[in-house]
Amino acid sequence: LIKRCNDFGAGGVSVAIGELADGIEGDLDKVPVKYPGLDGTELAISESQERMAVVVDAKQAKKFVEYAQEENLEATIVAKVTKKKRLVMKWKGNNIVDIDREFLNSNGAEKHIDIVVQDYKDYVKEPVVSFTDGYKSLVDNLNVCSQQGLAERFDSTAGAGAVLMPFGGKYQLTPVQAMVNKIAVENKFTDTCSVLAYGYNPFISEKSPYHGAYLAVIESVSKLIACGASFDEVYLTFQEYFERLEKDAKKWGKPLAALLGAYKAQKELGIAAVGGKDSMSGSFENLNVPPTLVSFAITTASSKDIISNEFKKSGNKVVLIKPEYDKNHLPKAQSLITIYHKINKLIKEGKVLSCYTPAFGGIAEAIFKMSSGNKIGFRYNDNIALGEIFDYNYGAFILELAQDLDIGIELGVTTKEQTITYKSSCLELNSLIKIYQDKLEKVFPCNIPYSKEKIEIAPYSAVDRVKPKFAIAKPKVLIPIFPGTTGEYEAIKAWQKAGAKTDVVIVNNLNAARLTESIKNFAKKLQDCQIVFLPSGLSAGAQPDGAAKFITAFFRDSEIAYQTNELLKQRDGLMGGIGDGFHALIKLGLVPYGEIEDIDENSPMLTFNAIGRHQSKIVRTKVVSNKSPWLSKAKTGEVYNMAISTSEGRFLANDAWLKKLEKNGQIATTYVDLDGNESYDIRHNPTSSDWAIEGITSPDGKVLGKMGHCERIDIDLYKNVTGNYDMKLFESATEYFK
Repeated sequence: LIKRCNDFGAGGVSVAIGELADGIEGDLDKVPVKYPGLDGTELAISESQERMAVVVDAKQAKKFVEYAQEENLEATIVAKVTKKKRLVMKWKGNNIVDIDREFLNSNGAEKHIDIVVQDYKDYVKEPVVSFTDGYKSLVDNLNVCSQQGLAERFDSTAGAGAVLMPFGGKYQLTPVQAMVNKIAVENKFTDTCSVLAYGYNPFISEKSPYHGAYLAVIESVSKLIACGASFDEVYLTFQEYFERLEKDAKKWGKPLAALLGAYKAQKELGIAAVGGKDSMSGSFENLNVPPTLVSFAITTASSKDIISNEFKKSGNKVVLIKPEYDKNHLPKAQSLITIYHKINKLIKEGKVLSCYTPAFGGIAEAIFKMSSGNKIGFRYNDNIALGEIFDYNYGAFILELAQDLDIGIELGVTTKEQTITYKSSCLELNSLIKIYQDKLEKVFPCNIPYSKEKIEIAPYSAVDRVKPKFAIAKPKVLIPIFPGTTGEYEAIKAWQKAGAKTDVVIVNNLNAARLTESIKNFAKKLQDCQIVFLPSGLSAGAQPDGAAKFITAFFRDSEIAYQTNELLKQRDGLMGGIGDGFHALIKLGLVPYGEIEDIDENSPMLTFNAIGRHQSKIVRTKVVSNKSPWLSKAKTGEVYNMAISTSEGRFLANDAWLKKLEKNGQIATTYVDLDGNESYDIRHNPTSSDWAIEGITSPDGKVLGKMGHCERIDIDLYKNVTGNYDMKLFESATEYFK
């Protein structure tokens, strides 16, 4: 039904709606507002995120509004498209905007400025005289150091599409050079993924905006190739950011030079920029940003062709393949294109295990980061010059070969010793990693202190499990969608793959009548299902356990509470929750008590992570008890990799409860270290949960709550953090009824 759409952002209503057609007549009094009392100007220009303006056929407008309301979305008709080519906005019955479209399209009065492009300055790096000092200084540089504490604040596994995690290897320390994520496909599986990378060097751009922009394009495209993408269908978009230009001809020369450099790269490589955004406000008093043109390169690929950056094995040959360079230190385009195709061919043939294209820190940075993920050492070939190791090598590629091929320049060999060695110099990898991580530790913490207390939980192996009274070939799973729920699509896929039927119910709270109807509808559907599953999400303005509060209130409705207890007690049904769903189960008392009841200050709870921030990463979890039907296909003691994404995943309970849960076999899963042992180490127990508990059950095992996202699995996901990801949670629950 949607013919055109626009998102609300800078410019508010005037831009979001005003850009949709040549003739628009809008009524600002009809625009929904969060805060009353705004005047016409404020309504017209205030920013308003997370809303969309859409154009539909007038005859279909009512139907569109009804569809939106079914999805618990507010939709309001606020404007109409007119034949008269003017932007008109009314407020309180008066036209407060009435502008001719031709004038708007002209961007107003013409403006002219003289521009002077200055000669560039040499951007060659200062020579490094000491391998040891050079490396320590490099990993301590803000442009190279770890940003893991920042990156983990964002949910990298949402949608179950992350082909590469932001940090790879056994130790999850090697940062990826490209974002690779599967295209979202509802109710189906795909191997098609999007690949995105960026390029920018502020120090080169400061000396020469022209060369900086050219190399930004080269860097962004090369990063796509390094992870296995093809050069055949690559596109660009640019983000430009410069100081306030005013009427200074020399200042205007900086963005012009940058655009010319980017244009030269596009022309020579034969690729186009399909969008971009510029800002000329990068000044504050006497401080100016360096000339900035960040290049973003994007393409699509097959997930089976994607490889990651971290070294895979010791004893492997590592080579450098680099293009020809011109007198200005820029890669020659034809030479570079030939290398792009060559690298892609080698990767597709399985001859390359890992690949990295040097950027800001050159070969030195690349080798360090490739080594960190699996803590595999590296020994440089003595014939490689020190200057070559630390110099820029834009457009070059470092390949860890799967076999001894005679290609490129032999750079060195991977080693089992956790060191980086060059001639007589030898650096401990862990020492470099500490410098690398400590730089931003006070700003974006990763490694907070933790208890060294040893955790010993007695494993619980079930002899007899609860069984349903009646067999059902294809059990029905009821999945409620609350405001803020985000994990329903992954959950639906997981259940359908396991052989269950899914019934999705959107809980509508647009008004009291709709909420009452949702309660009645859900209570009725509870009578006809075998499993209730609460997906993850975030709502209520990201308040503490915001989504859980709403879910809890909903399930405490007398009819829903009655039908939930009937499901569990009389029909031997199952109930499960992940993330915020786990929060809700705990607040309802369903875990650990097994039925809806009031909890008190002594009951187990979930609270903020001890690190004080969101944690998104891959964890290792161990099955401690297989008492629950949810874990019937898992063996006690087995370890599974799992995605977590939580700000409030810390499980707390007093000693009496912990011992009771252990004795009853209600501790389902725990966070474990690389040796399979429970730990308070923040790297392995990222929420700092008591006894490293990740999931618990009701006394009979019918209700399961856990933080780890068992539903976020698919073929070719998390390729740079290897492990067994399939706990067969959904298969176990489905088979329980057969």
